[in-house]
Amino acid sequence: MADKILESLTAKTLFDLRGVVAVVTGGGTGIGMMISSTLVANGATVYIIGPAQGDLDKLAASLFHNAQLHNVSTWGRMYGLQGDIRLKSEAMRLAAEVGKREKSITVLFNNAGINHSHYERPPATATAADYVAACFDGVSEGDFTDTITTNAVGPYWLTFAFLPLLERWKAHGTKFAPQVIMTSSMNGWTKDPATCGFSFPYLFSKSALGHATAALAHELLPLGVRVNGIAPGLFPTQMTTHSSDSLGRSTLPPDYTPGFEVPTGVGTPRDMGTLALFLVANWYVNGETVLIDGGTLLKHPSSY
Repeated sequence: MADKILESLTAKTLFDLRGVVAVVTGGGTGIGMMISSTLVANGATVYIIGPAQGDLDKLAASLFHNAQLHNVSTWGRMYGLQGDIRLKSEAMRLAAEVGKREKSITVLFNNAGINHSHYERPPATATAADYVAACFDGVSEGDFTDTITTNAVGPYWLTFAFLPLLERWKAHGTKFAPQVIMTSSMNGWTKDPATCGFSFPYLFSKSALGHATAALAHELLPLGVRVNGIAPGLFPTQMTTHSSDSLGRSTLPPDYTPGFEVPTGVGTPRDMGTLALFLVANWYVNGETVLIDGGTLLKHPSSY
């Protein structure tokens, strides 16, 4: 009896994701890739959504080739789907496409995001005109709208478009519970725009997404579909490095300085992957956004 109890509590049992179907927007690069590759490594079937089908196919084929090469039967599979997550019509199309291939999904990661319209902070002696020049004249209406739409509005459309597939998962009676997970940001709480490279559109969008996470969790209680969030700090991604390799990974240059304090250094794929596993496997967390920022908001003023 004791051995069975202990076996049920091992990491390989708790985080055995065989049978799990996940959808990860922006899943081919950065934090999305950290999440999607961790899910695949633990047995899940993962659909990554991004702007270029060819890039997604190459990534999925590379991972599957490695699984075959090393004869790892416990790894899952990855499939790429091109889509524009900003649009309501695309959300419906993507859900329909996944629905053709799967009876249900376990988890939707609304992860894709952009960070535009950065400004240079005026000095302490600045006048109102200096702030207008930096924060108003230098921010385009198009960039502001695109950032809000991509980071906050798109996840709304996708959540409801995939909701029927999430609800169907309950009929399987498995050990996992259906869930939507939002990639928000520590910048949803910070009062210091330095922590996001001085972009108010980004700050506004992530604040909106953080509140939406809790509100949607409340609204969807009757369905048994949970909604949680991840609030990353500094991780090496295309957003911070403006580049990535063939496997969607980014590396910060040795001389990189973020411009704000990060007490425990830059986050790693392992940090993000273990958090994703926890949220997928846990039934009891709902309506929460988990801060994973290396202690950054302990150093910078925030509402966290």
